[in-house]
Amino acid sequence: MEKLIVALDFANIDQAIETVDLLDDEVSFYKIGLELMMSGKYFEVIKYLKQKNKKIFADLKLHDISQTMTKAIANLLQYQIDLLTIHCTNFQTMQECAKIKGSMKIVGVSVLTNQDDKDLWMMGYDQKLKVEQLVKLKTKMVLDAGLDGVVSSANEAMMLRKNFHQDFLIITPGIRLNKISNDDQKRTADVNQAINSGSSYLVVGRPITQSQDPKSSAKKFNQLINEAIANSSTNKY
Repeated sequence: MEKLIVALDFANIDQAIETVDLLDDEVSFYKIGLELMMSGKYFEVIKYLKQKNKKIFADLKLHDISQTMTKAIANLLQYQIDLLTIHCTNFQTMQECAKIKGSMKIVGVSVLTNQDDKDLWMMGYDQKLKVEQLVKLKTKMVLDAGLDGVVSSANEAMMLRKNFHQDFLIITPGIRLNKISNDDQKRTADVNQAINSGSSYLVVGRPITQSQDPKSSAKKFNQLINEAIANSSTNKY
């Protein structure tokens, strides 16, 4: 299966469509999140991607009470979205979401990749709790509730594969070829690390969309992914 997801983190629909057209057949899966949502053209982008036979990752990180969450998801189903993020909220809410998701995959956001141990402590978590431990706890909740997987950095992916021997999705953002100036991500990884750690999909934004030649950059990522898979005895997800 294709493992590269390109993040269309743009402020307007024109930039998003231009990028999709530019990448053409090199990319088949796209993430659209809150930035495009606030442009007012979110669902126009979805329709355009569907017309181009692309897969859609709606990275909306929904987080609310059960009734609001399930009604929002029910509305999203009409757009034939392939993958959706919700925050790892309480167990019952995740169960209710799992019941109505149909063929759409839903993954829980464990710990954002711009957070580290210090951030958890500042949010009030016990200082004995580490990011890896919290990701593990949340992943168990997600899988027990019947959802399809989690969003996790490559740093935790291998641990999750070892602890949960299931064919569940691990969506890994923060994939880099080289260091990015003013990078807001703290738990990043390269392609080889992510593939060998067991990531199902690699989400790449700026290293492709802000490069001088986005299509060549996407092709490079796909080549690295295929090479990493060929050399890996562990990645079958």
